This record gives sequence, C-alpha cells and structure tokens, in this order.
Amino acid sequence: MEAHKSRRGADVRPSSPPDVIEAAHAEMVVKRHLESVAEVRGFIRLVLGASGMDDFVPCLVASELVTNAIRHTTGEDDVTFRLGHNEDGSLWMEVQDSHWEEPRVQRADLDGESGRGLFVVEQYTRYWGVRPLSGNTGKVVFAVLNP
Repeated sequence: MEAHKSRRGADVRPSSPPDVIEAAHAEMVVKRHLESVAEVRGFIRLVLGASGMDDFVPCLVASELVTNAIRHTTGEDDVTFRLGHNEDGSLWMEVQDSHWEEPRVQRADLDGESGRGLFVVEQYTRYWGVRPLSGNTGKVVFAVLNP
C-alpha cells in the first residue's frame, strides 16, 4: 500500500485502499418476481462478504421479508431492499413496498406451505417492525439482527 504525505509532510498510510469506499448502507431495487429473492440473497452475500459476517440468518430473514413484499404488494411498483450495520455491530435490513397494510405474524397451518415467514423473522431477529409511509403510499418493514 502506498504512503501518502499529510499536510505536515508525515507519511500517512490509509487504513484501506484508496479505491475502497465504505457505504453507510447498501440498497437494491427488487423486481416483483419470486425469482428475485435469490438475487437478494446474492446481494447480501456480496455486501457481507467483505465484513466476514455469517450470511445464513441475514439471507433467511431477508428472504422472508422480500417474499412477503413481493406476494402482497399491489400495483406495478418494485420493492426496495436496504441493509447496513449499526454502531454496535448489529445488522439492520428493511424492505420498502407500496402496499399500506401492515404484515402480522399468522398462525400457520401445519400442512400449509406459507404463513410462517414473520414467525421465522421474529425468532431470528433482535426485533422487527413496520413504519408506514406518509399518505398510505406504502410501508417499510425492518429487522435488526444481532452481530
């Protein structure tokens, strides 16, 4: 790594290469097709790979949140997925969609193939919740995962 001169002439070595920029958060637009959930998992692996954080639980939680948004959002709008780290090392993620109705944990049918998503989210996160967007234009469902 090349040293750079500070204003006072001392050699200063950057803590990371000059072409690496640490983002406060990462974001992707998700097309409203269930196949897009796999792309979200790949995005998470890409973002978390640099930090060395295990990606199993983040991928599981994101899959559930994004799947809910894709299945229940009306209209033509895409879904937006964001994730980042808090100062304590915890990981936050959020999914924004244009459906105003808040999701709820449901009692799943033992033979059913759906209805367990938010139960899974509840089990694997520190906490999760919903922020409605103004004017009933949609909502943001968020989750915070322990480091």
